[in-house]
Amino acid sequence: MAETKFDAASALDALNTRIVACTRCERLREYGARIAATKRRAYLDHDYWGLPVPSFGDPKARVLLVGLAPGAHGSNRTGRPFTGDGSGNFLYPVLYEAGFASQPTATGRDDGMKLRDARITSVVRCAPPDNKPLPQELANCAPYLDEEIAALRNLRVIVALGKIGFDGVVQHLIRTGQIARRGELQFAHGAEFAIPGARFLLATYHPSLQNTNTGRLTAPMFYAIFRRARELAGLK
Repeated sequence: MAETKFDAASALDALNTRIVACTRCERLREYGARIAATKRRAYLDHDYWGLPVPSFGDPKARVLLVGLAPGAHGSNRTGRPFTGDGSGNFLYPVLYEAGFASQPTATGRDDGMKLRDARITSVVRCAPPDNKPLPQELANCAPYLDEEIAALRNLRVIVALGKIGFDGVVQHLIRTGQIARRGELQFAHGAEFAIPGARFLLATYHPSLQNTNTGRLTAPMFYAIFRRARELAGLK
């Protein structure tokens, strides 16, 4: 009997459908829905997404970006990772310059943005109050990250955006039996580690306004991370 060829695009689409319908975390669902109903003054005429945010990008990606969680008035409003807020306004121009994004600006799901060789996900798929998910909420979302990484058969580099994203990737490696313990895998901006599967884990400060407005993370610093990701992924 012929073996059925794995279809990453279909598998990831099905995963995203389940993520959008997820109700595992009552606190997060209530918070996201409340924000979507009350809105921010600047977005009173916008239709908020208000649901768990699906991943976005190339199903054949060699590079996976792992963030923390959707922003209350960014992804929770637009329904796409790092779209519609300050973090995304910093991230996408760098991805464009590094050759991963088709355009430098991201405003909504229908803005024409495409990613090449890259995909964006997060360790929590719903906007958390104060950007601080609870340990149980991180645990509830963890299986989605495991399934997504397993479906990305071409994956060579994981770029962790911030410490919580980094810790989420490390826990994924432990949870799935790829490593026994954290060991040397400690977060620092620019840190680079070889991980099982002939892959690499890169760490960067999160592109939050707290980091970018203070100069802790600059565009050249951020670009250097993605230039290195291209090199490690074997992309010209």
